[in-house]
Amino acid sequence: MDADEPIFPIAGAAELAGMHPQTLRQYDRLGLVVPRRTAGKSRRYSLREVAQLREVQRLSGEGVSLEGIRRVLELENEVVALRDRVRQLEAALANELLSRPGARVFASSSQGDVVPLRHGTRAARRTELMIWRPRSRPLDPDVIEDAEVE
Repeated sequence: MDADEPIFPIAGAAELAGMHPQTLRQYDRLGLVVPRRTAGKSRRYSLREVAQLREVQRLSGEGVSLEGIRRVLELENEVVALRDRVRQLEAALANELLSRPGARVFASSSQGDVVPLRHGTRAARRTELMIWRPRSRPLDPDVIEDAEVE
């Protein structure tokens, strides 16, 4: 279920928020929690707006002014909108990267540096093999006998 879907009439939203319907009307007039309207102009609240009503009640109980509550809700709504936008941009970026496979190809130079390759080119094939074996204890530079020679 979509948290932004306007499904609750004012009486249902008031009951869920633990408030009187007249309080919800007042908050609507003040612009604190503004529900969407049906074609017949009746208010319909979403789950997100019911949660905002509970937040208004909590902040009001802590002594925050209505103007302070309005600002808090405004900032919270902005955060939700920005998170949604970030998700959209991440999805667009992922789709773009998936639609362009091989657009960014890298290889290692003979010195070990990472170098970009043009699309469609291949790195030179090398045949050298390097074996690395970790030592069980650090090599003492003063004792040459500890060195393994292969």
